[in-house]
Amino acid sequence: MPDIKPDSAETCECLERIRQGDREALERLLERHRPAMHDFVEFHLDPRLRARVDPSDVVQDAQMEVVRRMDDFLANRPMPFHVWLRKKTYERLLNLHRDHLARARRSVSRELAWPDRSSLLLARPLLAGGPSPSQQLEARELAHRLGRAVAGLAEGDREILLLRHAEDLSFPEIACLLDIEPAAARKRFGQALIRLQNVLIEQGLLESRP
Repeated sequence: MPDIKPDSAETCECLERIRQGDREALERLLERHRPAMHDFVEFHLDPRLRARVDPSDVVQDAQMEVVRRMDDFLANRPMPFHVWLRKKTYERLLNLHRDHLARARRSVSRELAWPDRSSLLLARPLLAGGPSPSQQLEARELAHRLGRAVAGLAEGDREILLLRHAEDLSFPEIACLLDIEPAAARKRFGQALIRLQNVLIEQGLLESRP
């Protein structure tokens, strides 16, 4: 995996047209990246917010921020556009979590299972080497139990594991999103992976290895 994937030729062309004042190119660029932004929000949206927050609204708010900041981005190019776009979306999610959940008790967050898709993607690398889900228990039950196990992780652990496993981002790309050094991202990921492994073992979802 390259350290930081460059933008596609189509994205680079759109950015150049936007720099030249083409507003339609900006609309095409946002439309092109909207599905990826929506998936990003689906992966990272806290279960406690899902009843009140529509992922499409989060994407729209993030894209409005992108439009406001586009001139600054084009002037500085701090990172590839696709990474910067995720960073703006991630910042919007953090603001939502802070606004809606600052007073929520930690025990409440642990009672809510994380969505099946996010939980399966997050734990998949650990489960791949063990028995298949069909050998352990029915797939639906496995997904539910994984969601409960993932909910028991600290928020920071969940986030970096999702960025790595669900988004397939490199450590330099993760570092850009989290405003940390790549070495710190790698270390944080390794620690989170160990904690996830321990949780899965405790829940009987993963066999203990000598």
